[in-house]
Amino acid sequence: MAKLKKRSKRKRPTQKSQPRGAGAKRAGGAGASVAKPVLRTKLRKVTLQTQTAPGAEYKRVCEIARRLPGVEESTWYGTPGLKVKGRILCRLRSEAEGALAIRCDFLDRQILMQADPGVFFVTDHYLNYPMVLVRLDKIRRSALPDLIERAWRMVAPPKLVAEYDASKR
Repeated sequence: MAKLKKRSKRKRPTQKSQPRGAGAKRAGGAGASVAKPVLRTKLRKVTLQTQTAPGAEYKRVCEIARRLPGVEESTWYGTPGLKVKGRILCRLRSEAEGALAIRCDFLDRQILMQADPGVFFVTDHYLNYPMVLVRLDKIRRSALPDLIERAWRMVAPPKLVAEYDASKR
C-alpha cells in the first residue's frame, strides 16, 4: 500500500515582493537569495440581482414605509429591501418567489395566515424566523399601512418609536 504525502500548508504568495530588512541578503553575494514575487488572491463579493425592476406594488410599500422615521431603502441578499437603522424591515423576494417578506412576531403571523391564507404564507426557510410572506398582488391596499407600521415597530429602536408616537399626538 502506497503512503500518501501530506500537503504542506504553505501560504500562497502575494503579488508584492518581500521587503528587505537590515539583515536580508543581497543578490549576487554568496548564499544570497532573491525575493520572489508573491501572488495575492482577491475575493469578490457576488450578489444576486433581480432581473426586472420592482413593480408598482413594491413601490407602494416603499412610499408607505418612507413615511415612518428612520426607514431607508437598501438591498438584502441582492433583492430590494427596507431597513430601519440597519435592521431589516422587509425585502422583496425574487420574481420566481413573488412575495414580500416582512417582519412580524410569531403570534401575528399565525393570525394573519389563518385569516387570509391566500395572501399570507410562510415557507420552510422562514418557519423559525419572525417574518411572514405577503402576496402583494392579492393584499388589500387598506391592510398594507398597518402591516408595515407593525413591522416597523418591531425593528425600530424604542427611542424612535417614542418620538414617532409623540409626534402623532
